[in-house]
Amino acid sequence: MNIHHIRNATLVVEYAGKRFLIDPFLAEKGAYPPFPHSARQVQNNPLVSLPTSIENIINVDAVIITHLHYDHWDDAAKEALSKEIKMFVQNEEDEKEIRNAGFQNIEVLQKDSIFEDIHLIKTKGEHGRGEMVELAGKVCGVVFKHPTEKTLYVAGDTVWYEGVQEVINTHDPDIIVVNGGDNQFLEGGSLVMGKEDIYDVHKAAPNAKIISVHMEAVNHWTLSREELKGFIEEKGMSTHVLVPEDGESYSF
Repeated sequence: MNIHHIRNATLVVEYAGKRFLIDPFLAEKGAYPPFPHSARQVQNNPLVSLPTSIENIINVDAVIITHLHYDHWDDAAKEALSKEIKMFVQNEEDEKEIRNAGFQNIEVLQKDSIFEDIHLIKTKGEHGRGEMVELAGKVCGVVFKHPTEKTLYVAGDTVWYEGVQEVINTHDPDIIVVNGGDNQFLEGGSLVMGKEDIYDVHKAAPNAKIISVHMEAVNHWTLSREELKGFIEEKGMSTHVLVPEDGESYSF
């Protein structure tokens, strides 16, 4: 398995001989307005450039879109990707919207989806807490399983809650990718994991390698890589939690 962190939540995962593009956010730096009611209102999104060419990023066998917020599925991705490429989405509503954009080969993720001989398992998520869960909308994650590979859990845009604990208990993942920028609006609290959430993931899966992405790429982040690395050191998690720069890869 190789996990190539592109930017924000965008990953290219090589798994059991296939390449998956997850949550493609491919616009040039500054192409979109900032998320409203949040920090850095003078900075357009994305805040940083892609670390590699779009051609390299889209050279994949399938695409997984955890939800349709523009920092996970944007106009640049719609233009760049082949309309025939295999796509996995969380529900029928997202399938309809993506089909309306011209894509033809779309499948709704289930608990037992198969791509070639790779098992893809849709997982639950909560994109915030309290009232924010409904306001932010539905999201999902995905577990990858194959006899020749370690088990991978890509949690998606979720905070720590019992649903994440349930996935860890059920699937015992070896590698967990979390969206860890603690992104927030001015009111409502965390939309994705902050440092304490990541600590909870580590306590629930003490032998897993955790990779924190979705950091410093859109204007409403509140947790920096530097702060997270300091917290990881303080909690004695340095051998278990990885904080990649954009463009960095890991093999397992």
